[in-house]
Amino acid sequence: MLEVKDLHVSYGAIKALHGVSLKVPQGSIVTLIGANGAGKSTTLRALSGLVKTSAGSIVYEGQEITGLAPHKIVSRSLCHVPEGRMVFANLTVKENLAMGAYLQRDKAWIAKQTDYVFHLFPRLRERENQAAGTMSGGEQQMLAIARALLGNPKFLMLDEPSLGIAPLLVKAIFERIVEINREQGLTILLVEQNANLALDVSSYGYVLETGSILLEGPSAELKANPRVQEAYLGA
Repeated sequence: MLEVKDLHVSYGAIKALHGVSLKVPQGSIVTLIGANGAGKSTTLRALSGLVKTSAGSIVYEGQEITGLAPHKIVSRSLCHVPEGRMVFANLTVKENLAMGAYLQRDKAWIAKQTDYVFHLFPRLRERENQAAGTMSGGEQQMLAIARALLGNPKFLMLDEPSLGIAPLLVKAIFERIVEINREQGLTILLVEQNANLALDVSSYGYVLETGSILLEGPSAELKANPRVQEAYLGA
């Protein structure tokens, strides 16, 4: 569904990505793990058009999307939940969800999908008239994912969904990620510093180190790899 070939990104004189290549098959959960500063978030930002690439190719559903503006990429049903959640703090939960659905015209579908995300995240229903900025980090993460689902995505990119969240809510959010993949058939590219969690829920993984792919393989094999265990799994 998505194929990235030899992707390069620079911030001025600093090279952030050095020829990253990866594939995300339709219907799968693929994870990208690595230390802080490895280039994980930059990879997602390049895929969603938020940063310019200096070389390489991004092919989504058989079409080249390299260099497209972010709004054109979103219109192709590729949605990005950024690191730090980035909810609209002064808007209510319900208004944030409406912002997620701004490209959708089918009111019946919007109502049905809103009910679905409220079923997925019951806390959001309880707080639908509450300002998003007054909620906990975990609740805001739920809202950020729900808002993306109102965009009717086929491909969902999640950047550090466990960051700054209480362990109990992290478990709930990752259970919902698996449920979204299974029930809605969404393809998911997951960037996550908690490598244990990421490899548990994904089928395939890539290890990114200083802007390059160091290792790749089925998630179970990566989890059993002594090098991955030592560097990322606390073994």
